[in-house]
Amino acid sequence: MVTMLSASGITLTLGGRPVLDDAGFTARCGAVTGLIGPNGIGKSTLLRAVAGLLPHRGDVRFAGKPLPSDARSRARLLGYLPQGHHVHWPLTVRRTVALGRLPHLGPLGRPGRADEEVVERVMAATGVAELAARAVPTLSGGERARVMLARVLATDAPVLLADEPTAALDPGHQLRIMALLRAEAVERRRAVVVVLHDLSLAARCCDELVLLMPDRRVVAGDVPTVLTSSLLQEAYGVSFAVTRAADIPVVLPQCPTLIQAGD
Repeated sequence: MVTMLSASGITLTLGGRPVLDDAGFTARCGAVTGLIGPNGIGKSTLLRAVAGLLPHRGDVRFAGKPLPSDARSRARLLGYLPQGHHVHWPLTVRRTVALGRLPHLGPLGRPGRADEEVVERVMAATGVAELAARAVPTLSGGERARVMLARVLATDAPVLLADEPTAALDPGHQLRIMALLRAEAVERRRAVVVVLHDLSLAARCCDELVLLMPDRRVVAGDVPTVLTSSLLQEAYGVSFAVTRAADIPVVLPQCPTLIQAGD
């Protein structure tokens, strides 16, 4: 598969504290790349830096070429789905999804027939077409997650960056969201990069993994290469059992021995 997005040497400081030091990853066309690692390691920060939302040092390239400097052109190449599914305005589902077309609109900012067709397609693909007239704040968490995913899909960007899109969702909704992202990668030949905390979900749904380590190393490779007991223990500080159930990869953290009162 062809490398569509590459990030290298990403170094970033926030509030005087170094967060990323020479981090990076590659994402291939037609594949889902999972970005994993312990809390506070910089996964979301790395994704935001690559999306051009945080100042940083390093190199980000699309198809081997530097990303354009203006936000509008960059937004046509990289679709960014932020963490959480919060909507603060009572927009309808259709209007919310249509916001994803803004980078493509002309000087008058009026959507054309082609834009409307994209909006209809992504609403159908995410299963929110029947909710088109509903105000987004009235939807359930799972419905809002699909609406926000539809909005980023409406950009029609060849690269999708999704920051914890399954957070706070039940297992059924998690699998549906990941299935949608995987379909975008495989069927529409996009490169998808997704931040995940559920390691079993990452093992099940990702083609490649990028593990950010506490010592600032980055370990990248296919699922069997990255999800080893030794690497995971080093990264998360607890023991893991890596096994399979019904031919599906399962990653089980082992509960540390509790210290009894009086010990």
